[in-house]
Order: sequence, then structure tokens, then C-alpha cells
Amino acid sequence: MRAVIQRVTRASVTVEGHRVGAIGPGLLVLLGIAAGDTEKEARWLAHKTANLRIFSDAEGKMNLSVQDIQGGVLVISQFTLHGDIRRGFRPSFTQAAPPEIAKPLVAQYCEALREALRELQLPVETGIFGAHMEVELVNDGPVTLILEKEPASTP
Repeated sequence: MRAVIQRVTRASVTVEGHRVGAIGPGLLVLLGIAAGDTEKEARWLAHKTANLRIFSDAEGKMNLSVQDIQGGVLVISQFTLHGDIRRGFRPSFTQAAPPEIAKPLVAQYCEALREALRELQLPVETGIFGAHMEVELVNDGPVTLILEKEPASTP
């Protein structure tokens, strides 16, 4: 499981001319599910996402989470994050999970994220799995991080 997490001032996703998700300040998460990923990893990644301290405090240091700033999260499923372009010029997607595995894991990630943010009633918006999406964002900073599933050796 791999996430590209961007701190944004705003982000939105449009499918077939209709806006299906939008947030103000917060996080845009591009989420890729790999073959072999599990619900445990989805929950771990959601917990990390909800608690990442990448927003500036009063002193300008990255010390605040999306919860601290009362921000939103927009999650976009993106299998291309597992594209392998080490050989040739056309990406191979053999490491990406098939849709019947990936779709429920994306949903589980989003549900775990909603649960983490529920007390503060912060929005978790999504695109539409498998759809052609147009994503717009204003990257704040810019701040962009790559977060991968918990290492197997971690207890």
C-alpha cells in the first residue's frame, strides 16, 4: 500500500463533468493498493494519515496534523502508484492489486480515516473507484510525502 500525501489549500475531483468530492485546507491522498495488501495495513496507513504532523504551527514548524487544523481529506484511488517503469517505456502494473481486491481496501482505508476524524466531524471525500477522474489541487508549501505500508518487521 502506497500513499502520496499532499498538503493542500484546496482540492477537488471531477468525474464526467460532475464534482464528486472537494475539500478546503487539508490533505490530498493518492492511494495505491498492491497485491498482498491487507485491511491491517489500510488501518495503519489511515492512522498515520490522520496524525501526520505536516501543517505549520504558530512558529512555522511542521507540528500540526489535519485534525489540529480542522482540515479535510480527499482520497483518490490510484493504481498507477504501483507502476513499474524500471525497464522499457511502458509501465507494468503487475504489482498493483486487481480491482476486486483494491476497491474494498480503499473503502476500508477511507472508513478507518473517517473513524479517526469522526469526533471532530472532519470531512473525508473520495473520488469514484475505477473512474476517469480529473483532480485539481493547490499544493501548500509545496509539501508532498510518500507513505508506504507498515514494514513487516514492526510489531
